[in-house]
Amino acid sequence: MKKFVLLLSVLATVFTSCEDEKVILTTSSGNINNLSVIVENDLWKGEVGDAIRTNLAATVEGLPQEEPLFNMNQIPPKAFSGFVTKNRTYLKVEKSDSIALKIVRNQFARPQTGVIAKGPDAASIAKLINERGADIVAVFKQTEIKEKQRRINKSLKADDVIKKKLGVSLKFPTAYRYAKEDDKFFWLRKDLKNGGMNIMIYEIPMQKINADTNVISSIIKMRDSIGQAHIPGPVDGSYMITEAAYAPYLFESEIDGRFAYETKGTWEVKNAFMAGPFLNYTIEDKANNRYIVLEGFTFAPSAPKRDHMFELEAILKSAKIGF
Repeated sequence: MKKFVLLLSVLATVFTSCEDEKVILTTSSGNINNLSVIVENDLWKGEVGDAIRTNLAATVEGLPQEEPLFNMNQIPPKAFSGFVTKNRTYLKVEKSDSIALKIVRNQFARPQTGVIAKGPDAASIAKLINERGADIVAVFKQTEIKEKQRRINKSLKADDVIKKKLGVSLKFPTAYRYAKEDDKFFWLRKDLKNGGMNIMIYEIPMQKINADTNVISSIIKMRDSIGQAHIPGPVDGSYMITEAAYAPYLFESEIDGRFAYETKGTWEVKNAFMAGPFLNYTIEDKANNRYIVLEGFTFAPSAPKRDHMFELEAILKSAKIGF
């Protein structure tokens, strides 16, 4: 009987230790889009570092000025300990006999995503990073979108009226206000010190976008007509249009499990000196013979815009469609 009690005591201690280990896993830290890069100094200064910078510090598409995908902080492996390991995202480079790319979740903190790139020498590691660069970026970006959405969810603005009129649910913070409400059009705005962040939500008939013709031209025409009708500029006769000097980027994407055209580019105001970046999702809703259009755009002259647009992207990607 004493042995049985002792065994139970040992088992209880083991399970308690396991539970304690789960509790010890602290909350991760770090600003959005800040990436720790754990790599030896000599590799960072050579072709491995070049490959990392080429892929992970590449210029964000659709912004009027150059800004990197991630702000990177290089850390030698010997210094990667203690609070430094708590950053939400990290890329670690290791020498190994085999070439491999591994994703590690919640190893030192939660939530946390690590990518480990392994190879026998600098050339093989650099090649691996260049070949899988898009995958690495996608993994980190997904982590950061989720984190941004988690922070947004702490203080949400009511979206009942949008849901009622358009069948669209969107999670956006209380810092945004309803700047304009029409029957089938909504303009949300967040004021900045010098400018603002904006979201438009509306619907168009399915036939307005013809996949067999020039999709980007159809989207530009749609944007410009909406800008003229709903987004006035600072002087009479001025309104938002798509900047003609630079062709927008067009991608195929997905929102709420539905096919979407993703367009990134620059807007400007006709007859006035105002401009900035925009991100547009034109989302198929075949059941209702329409496209739902979600767009974020920002005006922040002489200021970085990457993080503003990232917030807008996180909000737009939270959309749920359906009455």
